[in-house]
Amino acid sequence: MDGEALRLGDVLAEAADASPVESVDVVARHLQKRFHAVCVSFLFADLIGEKLVRLAIADGVRTERSGDGTTRIGLRGSVYEKVLLSQRLHVQPDGAGARRVVAPVTNRGDCIGVLEMTLPHTDELILRQVNEAARALAYIIVTDRRFTDLYHCSRRTTPTSLAAEIQHNLLPSASCCEAAQFSVAGGLVPADDIGGDTYDYALDRETLHLSITDAMGHDTQSALLATLLVGALRGARRAGCGIAEQARRAHQALVDHGCGIATGQLLRIDLDRGGVQLVNAGHPRPLRLRDDTVEELALSVNLPFGVPSPTPYKVQELGLRPGDRLIMLTDGMQERAAAAVDLPAVVRDTRGLHPRETVTALVGSVRTACRDRLADDATVLCLDWYGTDATGRRVSRYA
Repeated sequence: MDGEALRLGDVLAEAADASPVESVDVVARHLQKRFHAVCVSFLFADLIGEKLVRLAIADGVRTERSGDGTTRIGLRGSVYEKVLLSQRLHVQPDGAGARRVVAPVTNRGDCIGVLEMTLPHTDELILRQVNEAARALAYIIVTDRRFTDLYHCSRRTTPTSLAAEIQHNLLPSASCCEAAQFSVAGGLVPADDIGGDTYDYALDRETLHLSITDAMGHDTQSALLATLLVGALRGARRAGCGIAEQARRAHQALVDHGCGIATGQLLRIDLDRGGVQLVNAGHPRPLRLRDDTVEELALSVNLPFGVPSPTPYKVQELGLRPGDRLIMLTDGMQERAAAAVDLPAVVRDTRGLHPRETVTALVGSVRTACRDRLADDATVLCLDWYGTDATGRRVSRYA
């Protein structure tokens, strides 16, 4: 080591000057220069949370080489899974006094992947700076992936149909978000024939907006219907409309274009008071975990979007307590073979996990029950509420 500390300002400045496809190279060069790191590589988490895709190959790592030249590594049961679950560095001997270091690359709870390297020497200061470099890499990737398909392509480990491409582009760019008062995570496992599910979230100064929808039909028909639905919801939300007007505009968009119907659930959460406004348009009711008890919330249900009705959408009120967990899902989590899964039991058994891990457990249970042949999309949105007095919370309570 040359004794010079890693300067994050220099890393960010060099990344800004480099091509958007060279972000990892920039961070790797700095780690090599400052700490004589070798075999530096970044591993992306894939879209369904089962594999990691390595951008650079490290010697001595058992990997699976795909036909397109990328390198894929099974995530479950690996050191990488341990790092992503704990959000802590992993350090282990790697021969001749060297150390293998794996660091989580995460942005606001969204697990982008891991940074891996071999260092000839480690101490508390070096490991802290490696952790800082991984955090900087997360911000760099979040910024640079707007300008290139490299990071999007790297996360795909299965072929993508036109309908799947449309559906994926309707989802938030990050499947998880953490803030002082809450954490939210979503997950979608598409059916063999895309079923039109989406989820969405958005945060403004005083409000968290959540939605989960299921457009009827399959393949491109449902994907196009979902596009119209999500576009109407986002347009109304961004225009500052209340939740009832958001629902009305979504409904009217489907009626005006006569292209089908969709179920949906919209939530508007007041970050200052913890109050929840909810509209349910023919959608499965959410589950709530409170004090180790899981229950389905007793809600009134309006007709789906696109179905003419003389009754306006009803805005219902819910109260959240610190420690509450809400699980919103689509009917693909309950139909046919998926009905064999005891969803309340899975919610209860995963209560100590981060929402993103609970989502993975829920959709994973359904995939297993369906033997990976889903007749309908399986989608989950999980919200943990910490409370309005949690504004000083600095780190995840799961770490």
